Amino acid sequence: MTIDWWTLAIQTINVAILVWLLQRFFWRPVAAMIEQRRQTTLAALASANATKAKAEAALKDIEATRAGFAKEREATLTAASNAAEQVRTAVLADAAKRAAEVEAAAREATEKERRAAEAEWSDRSSRLAVEIAGRLAARLDGAAVRAGFLDWLLKAIADLPGQERQAANLEVISATALDPREQAHAAELIGKAFGGNPVITFTTDSSLIAGLELRGPHVIVSNSWRADLMKILGDLTHGP
Repeated sequence: MTIDWWTLAIQTINVAILVWLLQRFFWRPVAAMIEQRRQTTLAALASANATKAKAEAALKDIEATRAGFAKEREATLTAASNAAEQVRTAVLADAAKRAAEVEAAAREATEKERRAAEAEWSDRSSRLAVEIAGRLAARLDGAAVRAGFLDWLLKAIADLPGQERQAANLEVISATALDPREQAHAAELIGKAFGGNPVITFTTDSSLIAGLELRGPHVIVSNSWRADLMKILGDLTHGP
């Protein structure tokens, strides 16, 4: 086999020219384009990485903010719960205090009403007893009873201070009218008790029930069933 060196040389030159043409007019622009696209891609990747980093940082901030919100929410709920519990405790304490005050007031009012009712019934009973006693005592008025009251009257006069036994005019009051003999006897004894001759006037007052009472300018001697019963009534209703 023979080789045509001229043909081979021409083919080689053609190939060299083709390679030079391709390298000059095709590979360089394509390589430049590829490099440009690579740089663009790298820039896009860098921008994406930066954006991703920013997004991750923002996400971390959001997570931190959310954690802060959760803690703040928990703290707020805890504070609200504590405040509500304090208010509840205060309300319950105030309600218990008011209930105790109302109960004490009701108990005091009940006790006051009970004492008032007891006092009222005691007063009524005492007055009724005295009224009954007065009606019974009224039946005992007679000469013997008047004589007894005259003796008590003379003893009461004897116990008077000296200046009160210096009377010129006296009034003797009886529940029923004394007959002239009783009046003369009583006037004589009363005059001796006063140590003189006072002018004595006799009057009647049926409310005395029985007994003799003496009145003068400076002296009053209560000596009757009425006076005794009023004293008993006073002791029963108000104490001695």
